[in-house]
Amino acid sequence: MYLYNLYGLIIMTYQEISHHRLVSQKLYKSTQCSPQEIVRHLGAMQAQDYAMAKWAIGSRCDSSEKTIEEAINSAKIIRTHILRPTWHFVASDDIYWMLDLSAPQVKRFTTSAAKKYGYDDKKLDQANAKIEKLLYGNIHLTRDEIMQELNIKKTSSDDFLSAAIMMNAELDGLVCNGKMKGKQITYALLEERVVKPKTKLTKEEALAKLTKRYFESHGPATLLDFSWWSGFSATSCKLAINAIELQLNSVEIENQKYWFGNNSSTADNFRESVHFLPAFDEILISYKTREASILLEHQSKAFTNNGIFKPIILENGKVIGTWKRTIKKDYTKVETNFFNETESHKKAILFEGIKAFENYLETKIVIE
Repeated sequence: MYLYNLYGLIIMTYQEISHHRLVSQKLYKSTQCSPQEIVRHLGAMQAQDYAMAKWAIGSRCDSSEKTIEEAINSAKIIRTHILRPTWHFVASDDIYWMLDLSAPQVKRFTTSAAKKYGYDDKKLDQANAKIEKLLYGNIHLTRDEIMQELNIKKTSSDDFLSAAIMMNAELDGLVCNGKMKGKQITYALLEERVVKPKTKLTKEEALAKLTKRYFESHGPATLLDFSWWSGFSATSCKLAINAIELQLNSVEIENQKYWFGNNSSTADNFRESVHFLPAFDEILISYKTREASILLEHQSKAFTNNGIFKPIILENGKVIGTWKRTIKKDYTKVETNFFNETESHKKAILFEGIKAFENYLETKIVIE
């Protein structure tokens, strides 16, 4: 249950914030959800590490990696560049309004990168026209195959150009991920994979929708957390929060206001939990500051200043170590690194949390 002070305001500690985030981010698996429902709930899930991003979905539902792969191949889940200049998973229901909202701000990065290689807006439009012809008729091609047709050679410098060209095509709503070709990612025409809606949201409506989605699925979180996650300025985010303020709850800790959904259940009592979460998981990366989930002294062990996030071990909402997996022929090897000295009997309890990953992979896990 929530506690209230004399002024009727909700009182919450950092420990309680980390617990509520487990609930809002669906890590307690209190209800059965499909992979696409998990992605829709979270709005957008960072997905540059494709294998780990699939586990970010799998850790929140009981689906296997194969089932999640099927949802991506069938375009129930789209992998594209959105919100910030990085890969995200987004539900097919959300792809068009979210692109309309965020593409203009992300395109500033892609057009700037393309200009360094002699590609202005006109040349990018010409590339789009050629890509559309190549992929028309439900053709799915890898980036290398597309670049070969565009006569762009595969060199280290041209690789940045090809990335900018394809990202621009994604942001223009032309392409998205196609079906996997073995282990290779392909591109396909977005409108051949997801039917375009007849109506469009205004920018204000879309930003209000994104704001509500974020705080309901990631809250309690701050204005700056939302600004970081969405890529929008703090000023724009503040206006969006003000517009839907009555649809949210808030709590203040050390002069910082945290927002969360009105539909947050007060019946979700604390329970012991261990989660082996992937690199770049939303539980850390979707917040500007992360003191609610990981002690300052341990942060450099879990993520770097240049934005590389490691797979983490979460106990009762707190990061207690990192892990890595190595896929073998008949099993998967998991190695752990706990921040503090951990006794063998405690490790045995913690390792129970890896069973979810074993079920997801549908293969044996060996811990070393």
